[in-house]
Amino acid sequence: MLVSGLFFTSCSDDDNEPDFPLGAYDNGLLILNQGNFGGGNSSISYLSMDLIDFQLNAYGAVNPNIPLGDTGQDIGFYQDKAFVVMNFSETIQVLNRYTLAHIATISTGLKNPRYITSSNGKGFVTNWGDPTDVTDDYVAVLDLSNYTITTSISVVEGPERILEENGKIYVAHLGGYGYGNSISIINASNNTVSGIIAVGDLPNAMFTENNILYVLGGGKASWTNDETLGTLTKIDLSNNAILGTFNFSDGEHPSNLVKESGQMYYTIDGAIYTASITATALPSSSIFSTNPQGVYGVCSFAVKEDKIYVGDALDFNSNGKIYIYSLTGTVLHEQTVGIIPAGFHFND
Repeated sequence: MLVSGLFFTSCSDDDNEPDFPLGAYDNGLLILNQGNFGGGNSSISYLSMDLIDFQLNAYGAVNPNIPLGDTGQDIGFYQDKAFVVMNFSETIQVLNRYTLAHIATISTGLKNPRYITSSNGKGFVTNWGDPTDVTDDYVAVLDLSNYTITTSISVVEGPERILEENGKIYVAHLGGYGYGNSISIINASNNTVSGIIAVGDLPNAMFTENNILYVLGGGKASWTNDETLGTLTKIDLSNNAILGTFNFSDGEHPSNLVKESGQMYYTIDGAIYTASITATALPSSSIFSTNPQGVYGVCSFAVKEDKIYVGDALDFNSNGKIYIYSLTGTVLHEQTVGIIPAGFHFND
């Protein structure tokens, strides 16, 4: 299965054999740096899991004559490949995930691509299409064996985050240049939309656990002159029924929802929050703030085992930074990375 963000595949099928590295970038963290929109300066940084080895532009070191492209959006893993979605370039770069060696460029069938997941040998890529056209948004279907887009699935405006669960593809409609408030369900076997679920405004992150879909809605900001509440919606995937919706307080616009070890984590501005996945109420206070490090808006976010990873875009023009914290907020490591660190991808 192709995965992005915090979902992983195993490097070895035999627990009795040593786990030899499969390449220089195995057993480490790939940081996708978006770069400046239109600047063609996207990059991938590498940090070993022991926080010792670091490369600012690992992709460029391996592929000095093949630019990654413009506006790195997402990375999905499938078997020994990494599929890097480039938004402004409207391409997907196919790499060996352990060596970062370039394999192929997918350059047709994509229009303003965003995020990627997979099911049964097929990749599913959200596309905003022409941002001025609210009717041309779609999910592209990618043959992961020959790197070609085979078809497209029309969906409502602004398909963004996407994940697979039990042969179904769930698409969060952030809204593109508008304001979305729904989840599309795609049957991965026949590439058709089988349903739409209404959720809170601007769904920006989601995960599944025990056949329940958790969807975080940021809500409309005050500057829209139509501010709405942030929401956390729980959906029973056996029948697509809403199990419950938690409303955030006025003025709170959460993002970056992830899960780890039975806990959910999310951010509001520079503050980090956590609660049990089975919690019946939202936490009343954060576990810590990243503001002492100068982080006022978390650009990228991940939690793995006993560490919290935060990306800070700083001024969005120069190199950004990442911070790695303990679960209680102690800074364990900080590192300057590329421009606009857009995502953490654990290559283990």
